[in-house]
Amino acid sequence: MKHIFITGITGLLGTNLTHALLDSGYRVTAIARDISKYYGKKHKNLELIQMGLFDTYDEYLTNIDIVVHIAAATATHWIEYPEYEKINCKASIRLFEKAKSKNVSRFVFISTANTIGYGDLNNPGTETFPIKKPFSDLHYAQSKLQAENYLLSHNNGINTIIINPTFMIGPNDSKPSSGKIILMGLNKSLVFYPPGGKNFVPVSDVVQAIISCFEKGIPNERYIIAGENLSYKQFFTKLKHHTNSSTLLIPIPKYLLLFIGRIGDLLRFFKIRTSLSSTNLKALCIKNFYSNKKSIQELDIKYTSLDNAILDAIKYFQNK
Repeated sequence: MKHIFITGITGLLGTNLTHALLDSGYRVTAIARDISKYYGKKHKNLELIQMGLFDTYDEYLTNIDIVVHIAAATATHWIEYPEYEKINCKASIRLFEKAKSKNVSRFVFISTANTIGYGDLNNPGTETFPIKKPFSDLHYAQSKLQAENYLLSHNNGINTIIINPTFMIGPNDSKPSSGKIILMGLNKSLVFYPPGGKNFVPVSDVVQAIISCFEKGIPNERYIIAGENLSYKQFFTKLKHHTNSSTLLIPIPKYLLLFIGRIGDLLRFFKIRTSLSSTNLKALCIKNFYSNKKSIQELDIKYTSLDNAILDAIKYFQNK
């Protein structure tokens, strides 16, 4: 029975990963700032410790086989880079170095596909693509990439694997995080959608990839975990179909989004926190598409239906 140490257990990916690990017979130890926000299953093999990423958790790393580091700062309204760097980079490096000192055999870092360059439908982004604008200007992606570079260049004594998921969809999104896009269209008469698109992946496939990399992942490699490449219109059309709704889908012109972005830039100049910015809104205007071929070949991932993931997410939010 392998013993897994997890951060970020209260989120979408952390909760679903914990369920899968417990169902497969793993022991799980997890730290969280507020364990009352974990709404997943309780189990005799699950130990929850209320503790932050900068607290003294060293003793809990003793006899751990694998660390899965999920916790991250994903807020879109923060203005200064050091806010992201503290959580996404410095806290990650701290945990990584402590894991090495405790002779943990494998460190799995959950990053984002946005640290890798995107492509289009004919030539989707792969692990070889360097990061591209506008994501290279996003503090979140910058801080994740900074952490990736450190982990891959300081991995003596520990097998390090980077998982780069795209936009995850599925149940148990209690905050919610990516599930906000489901709530945008759930039981709504009107949905305004931007001109871009992205890759959407069932959270269950990301869970499958993490567990697979325990045994099959090649050390010092990055793996894009990607599902379907869709425009936002296509995604909301799927959502509309699965809810049997008569939602009217209305496109937002690119020029309007970019104008709003400039207003956000002005607010940020005066230190007013807002998710509106030219960089954030430019990201909604492009189709950042990715390939999952490497994960299929090396991790033996059997990708599942995005439609089922959407249905699971709808059911979860309707019953919440």
